[in-house]
Amino acid sequence: MNAMDPHSATRARIADAAEALFRQIGYQKTSVADIAKACAMSPANVYRFFPSKSAINEAITQRLLDTIGGELEAIAAGGGSAGERLRATARHLYRRDVELFFAEKRMHDMVGAAMTEHWGVIEGFIARILALWEGLLREGMAAGEFRDLDPAVTALAFKHCLLLWTHPILLADCLGRGDTPDELAGHQEAALDLLLAGIASN
Repeated sequence: MNAMDPHSATRARIADAAEALFRQIGYQKTSVADIAKACAMSPANVYRFFPSKSAINEAITQRLLDTIGGELEAIAAGGGSAGERLRATARHLYRRDVELFFAEKRMHDMVGAAMTEHWGVIEGFIARILALWEGLLREGMAAGEFRDLDPAVTALAFKHCLLLWTHPILLADCLGRGDTPDELAGHQEAALDLLLAGIASN
């Protein structure tokens, strides 16, 4: 593997420092000066690599979502039926949301800001999930596991039906009202049972 060029390496170092601060004191309370201090550089030097704190947040969000996307694709390419793998990707996405954004509550502000300011990054991740689910649906249809449906339309329907377990703000609202992660996981299983039964070939 080739080493990163100096510019990319410095950007990564700034993003690492910023992510650590976002986790420690929160996105809103972290300033570019704080990030610069953690990197032993001046704020002006940070601005040479990122035009704003928001741009740093965008880079961190992209990195987090790329990691999760890779994990989901590995699950989708693994063993088991198409339905089992579709269920496993939905479970994993929910667990990662809880783990990343609610076990460390200070990351929630970062995610909320990214959804407001960098919808393109979020939209790209959603498109990646839809493509993954569409591929699994095509596999299941070809194997006779699922009924003959439009894979793209069905993947979008799955996304809409599972929104509660994949949307950080909706998820935060449920957890804030007293639902536990395990209770919500149980509700997700019931929803997945219903969805997969609805597209089963028999």
